[in-house]
Amino acid sequence: MFTVHGTKKFLDRVADRVMPPQDLQPPTAVLGAWYVTVLFWAPQVALFVNEPTRLPLFVPLAPGGSVITRMTQSAALVFTELGLPDTLVSHEVAEMDSHQVTKTASRSVLGTMTDFTYLAEAHRAPKTSTDLVELSLRLAQTPCGPLYHSHISPDREIIAYLADHSSRNRRPGSA
Repeated sequence: MFTVHGTKKFLDRVADRVMPPQDLQPPTAVLGAWYVTVLFWAPQVALFVNEPTRLPLFVPLAPGGSVITRMTQSAALVFTELGLPDTLVSHEVAEMDSHQVTKTASRSVLGTMTDFTYLAEAHRAPKTSTDLVELSLRLAQTPCGPLYHSHISPDREIIAYLADHSSRNRRPGSA
């Protein structure tokens, strides 16, 4: 399970029940929480950003009821393109099979989403179809302020984050 923190623009368009923060269960997915907003392109697009790694994912918004399911499919494609191990991709996608939706809680992640929104506008071709997986991969190479003291860009951060998580789980006596 993972948590989706939606902006008001997103929550107004998605039929999922919004949970109060105190009712949230801890995520079981390694990558934890994702944030999402809506980009008013034609057609509309949902921008998801992973909280710990700042990895961006662009997914068609419509139909809104299945956007989170399609996000996990898009995540699997992006994870594979980034060279993450198949076993890790399979495990993470399986954990992302269930989700809980709530309001946003981190202004830092919202700032990253705003940056990605501006950059996406510059990289997409208006009035033509944009390859959203390609756009996700391209922006994953963007340096992000919150990552300056670690691995600088989301594509590097996710690899390091997952390697660190993997090594912690292999140590004797770790949970």
